[in-house]
Amino acid sequence: MRAGVLYAPHDLRVEDRPDPTFGDDDLIIEVTYNGLCGTDATEYSKGPMMVPLNTRHPGSGHQGPTILGHEFIGTVVDAGAKARHRIGERIACGAGVSCGSCSRCRDGRTNLCASYYTLGLSTHGGLAQFAAAPSSTCVRIPDGVTDIDAGLAQPLAVGIHSVDRAGLRPGSTVVLLGVGAIGSFICAALEAHDGPVVAVDIDQKRLDVARSLGASATHLVEPDTSAASLKDLIPSGAQTVFETSGVMGAAERAYDLVDMGGDVVLVGLNKTPQPLQLAGIVLREVNTKTTVAHVCATDIPAALGILERVPMSGILPAAVIALEDVVSEGFEPLVAGSVSGKLLVDPRVG
Repeated sequence: MRAGVLYAPHDLRVEDRPDPTFGDDDLIIEVTYNGLCGTDATEYSKGPMMVPLNTRHPGSGHQGPTILGHEFIGTVVDAGAKARHRIGERIACGAGVSCGSCSRCRDGRTNLCASYYTLGLSTHGGLAQFAAAPSSTCVRIPDGVTDIDAGLAQPLAVGIHSVDRAGLRPGSTVVLLGVGAIGSFICAALEAHDGPVVAVDIDQKRLDVARSLGASATHLVEPDTSAASLKDLIPSGAQTVFETSGVMGAAERAYDLVDMGGDVVLVGLNKTPQPLQLAGIVLREVNTKTTVAHVCATDIPAALGILERVPMSGILPAAVIALEDVVSEGFEPLVAGSVSGKLLVDPRVG
């Protein structure tokens, strides 16, 4: 089969690889679409950060060149004897593999499993013609959801999990600092919230998408806009602030913006140390919440339910590229920041 394999930073090769093998509880999926995201771009440009190119992953046991791809859908073409899905089913893969028996798994927090690993980041994934996945990570795609919309299910599930982690208060004002890819999916996941949803970004096109996804107000700002200036734009105050970008200084801005006693939800990842003035956070009793990945069993079905009601591919621009062009038309534009919307890779075409 053809697959996109990461060997080193800026060294991703589309090459022939053996078809995947599988166990009793696994599925073999003929991949229809594999979505690319900022995490993939970071691994390609600055990694390895999560991909175990040089050190064996404790959960998956994998080490070495890795087929990327953790946002994939497709059709089951083979299945183990104990697998939960049948040949011919369309499925969306959540990609997060958990043991099912540790204390976190028993609590339903499978994304925090003691031996958690992610297909396409910790071991081989779906940037290929075929992928193997535990059936527990997969959910059947409803007939009313198109393939291109289903390709958005995994990142939307991340947005749903972020909203669940926030524990929003009824009628509260929610502010999204950044409505790029993940911010847009959080915006969509806020569909049931009964209070104002305010989107803030430096890109008008992103704000237009956020408005189409349900944001009640949008504000175009400069990268260095202060929290004080943001407060002037949001007279109702901000009871919950999602920080989605992970850029330097963004977390500090979120804490400065949120109301006394409010909640800051940190979504964006930044591994660079940065200063925070903790005294003000403590004295104002601001709550800090964090979120990572999603829970396959609940968040993927919820995402597919939203996509059945609101086909996001008609709102969030989705471009489909061939696997053979994934570097020139996928990773390089992502790294350059020139991508608007979502990129889906179709490994079935040359």
